[in-house]
Amino acid sequence: MAAVARSRSLHRGLATPPRTAEAFAGYLKRLRGRDHLGYWVRADDGGLAGVISMSEIVRGGFQSAYLGYYAFVPYHRRGYMHRGLRAAIREAFRVHRLHRVEANIQPGNEASRALVQRLGFRYEGFSPRYLKVCGRWRDHERWALTVEDWRPEFSLRSRTP
Repeated sequence: MAAVARSRSLHRGLATPPRTAEAFAGYLKRLRGRDHLGYWVRADDGGLAGVISMSEIVRGGFQSAYLGYYAFVPYHRRGYMHRGLRAAIREAFRVHRLHRVEANIQPGNEASRALVQRLGFRYEGFSPRYLKVCGRWRDHERWALTVEDWRPEFSLRSRTP
């Protein structure tokens, strides 16, 4: 809860992490379902750097999930989410045998767009008023990565070109 409160301005208009004990309990309950995976990203000092989730996992002929993530202050833009996402995607493809992971990103979120690009995601399209975030229907860009296009060595690149 402290990380969420500390990061309120960072998340404004982009994410709605659980702010109460009740909301957090609901989040944990969803993670226990078969159609959700969740990860916490730890910083080198042991602090909570971010959260990653894969939700609405569909099996059968689809084998796909939606990817969600957010960082916490003071750990944002320090490479923790890149490392965490790289590990979560590796597990999604190798352990959970997913075929596709999709990230939906608001057009103005340059940091998030750059992050998925560094991980090898490709742009698939624009969806007006796609997701309700912070009480408003917001436009999103769809970015996706399939197991055939995933190259772990590509996603190991450093933050700087």
